[in-house]
Amino acid sequence: MTTTLTRPEKSAAIESPEERRRRIRTGILALVLAVLGVLLAVFTAPKTAKFGLSDQFAAAQLPDISLPALPVALALAAYALVLALTQLLRGVRGRWARLLWVGFALALVVTFLCWAAAGKTFPLTNQLQGTLNLATPLILGALAGVLCERAGVINVAIEGQFLAGAFAAAVVTSATGSFWAGAFAAILAGVLIAAMLAVFAIRYRVNQVVLGVVLVVFASGITGFLFDQFVKSDSQRYNNPGVLPNVPIPVLSAIPVIGQTFFAQTLLVYAMYVAVAVVTVVLFKTRWGLRVRSVGEHPRAADTVGINVLRVRYQAVLAGGIVAGLGGAFFTIGFTGSFDKDLTAGQGFIALAALIMGRWNPLGATVAALFFGFTQQLQGQLQILQTPIPGELLVMAPYLATVVAVAGAVGRVRPPKADGEPYVKS
Repeated sequence: MTTTLTRPEKSAAIESPEERRRRIRTGILALVLAVLGVLLAVFTAPKTAKFGLSDQFAAAQLPDISLPALPVALALAAYALVLALTQLLRGVRGRWARLLWVGFALALVVTFLCWAAAGKTFPLTNQLQGTLNLATPLILGALAGVLCERAGVINVAIEGQFLAGAFAAAVVTSATGSFWAGAFAAILAGVLIAAMLAVFAIRYRVNQVVLGVVLVVFASGITGFLFDQFVKSDSQRYNNPGVLPNVPIPVLSAIPVIGQTFFAQTLLVYAMYVAVAVVTVVLFKTRWGLRVRSVGEHPRAADTVGINVLRVRYQAVLAGGIVAGLGGAFFTIGFTGSFDKDLTAGQGFIALAALIMGRWNPLGATVAALFFGFTQQLQGQLQILQTPIPGELLVMAPYLATVVAVAGAVGRVRPPKADGEPYVKS
């Protein structure tokens, strides 16, 4: 005799108190954003919003995308509102949950653009190009932070590594006429600041946050001093590196809209693409990456199985210096074509915020850095469109999002357990 066991078609979902509190916090936040989207949609002019798909200097001009601003804004705002209410009342779960939240973010962005561009033309290609240019150093800096902090060393000195790399790239490229020499000098400068961070944080166990701030001040002071004493008086010789030429990738660069934006870039941008892939694979698919994560989470346990904790931390911090040095080089030989005092203007701290917002994950940090770059570029676009909203309010958005993320309103956000804790071998 056989017995057939039937499986219930749907098991009741059990929600813990912590999950319920997190769902409610996320739902309230999403509801506030959705209501703002609805208000924008209501005040959208009943005109056509055009989105330009070609640069004004492009040989072949693509037709603009025309959208009825008011109906599109209302429909997308309604979608965002429904999703926010669903999250608040019962939670958005399942296989498609992440895709739904991506749609939520895109709906709010397009709603905002429909409101801003109603009766005007929004240069979409300029927005994409500017976003990539602004986000490239942020991504490289955030990746440097990921390598350091996954190993348990807080890296507040990203700004200093940017400054040192930018200065070295500008001076060496100008003196030698070689972009390769400039990039190599930038890497050495970034590694030098990283070595100082590693020695004082790992060997001498200095407070890592204070140390990072000191290194930023040191880099700002030393580059400013050298600039005033040696570079400023002979800028043509020592501060005229030029900008790396664009290198179009065959076939890919011919793709409409995104081709010229993503695949007709300088070698530093392509290096950023490679760095994202390499750091992700190395951290999560290799033995060394496992060791890095283990010493960042539980160094004592890692030590008991034979891992040299201090050596791995040194390696991770120096590897981060390589990536951050390339990020600094982008400011001079990748974008502006010259160096000036405090050129990076706090971008290293923005990269640190992207690292936190991305939950110490290479891909998450990359997305967060792109978000920062998008909002910074959008500020300039709004001034061109002469929208009534102050651009400074838009620039605040990423920082507010970072604070919200760290506060835990969008899920559990915590650094590696041993992040910032010196390790003393017993």
